[in-house]
Amino acid sequence: MADSDPLARKLDDIQNSFGDGPCLSALRTRTITHVPDVREETRWADYMQAATCTDVGSILAVPMELNSTAEAVVNLYSTRPHGFSHEDIVAAERITATGAKALYLALKIAQLRDARENLAAALASRTAIDTAVGIVMAQNRCSRDAAFQILVSASSHRNIKLRTVAEGVINHVAGDRNISTAFEE
Repeated sequence: MADSDPLARKLDDIQNSFGDGPCLSALRTRTITHVPDVREETRWADYMQAATCTDVGSILAVPMELNSTAEAVVNLYSTRPHGFSHEDIVAAERITATGAKALYLALKIAQLRDARENLAAALASRTAIDTAVGIVMAQNRCSRDAAFQILVSASSHRNIKLRTVAEGVINHVAGDRNISTAFEE
């Protein structure tokens, strides 16, 4: 959640505590939800009763189309009843659509950054494991598969990660605590 002022935060928190309201309805139905006058609104009775105790007069909830698994809604609050004209609603739709494109791109960038970090960690683990497999092969004069199974067995019996076992083998043989990866970022 993000908000522009304390009243918006308070109204969003109240709505979430009730588990229903214009924003959550807009999120579920993916349609604009407009409350022209909170004092006359019959939907979401508990939330509307709480909203009438604040300075809000009308509410507009506009869902964002993100084309992803994420969901978002922009909540607009007016201190006046009937505070959103037809033109205001159309403008809110247009601005929210533009914001949705920016948010979608930000989410994609975050997902790609996470994937990159996960791949880098996997490659770093793979380097340590492959190095340790080579050491075990040399020490035991066994195949790659047999050496890998020895490491897996040690990991399982000690209940520690395979990478940690591999780093321990390398440290024992080479005294090297910093294992560099075999790839460039």
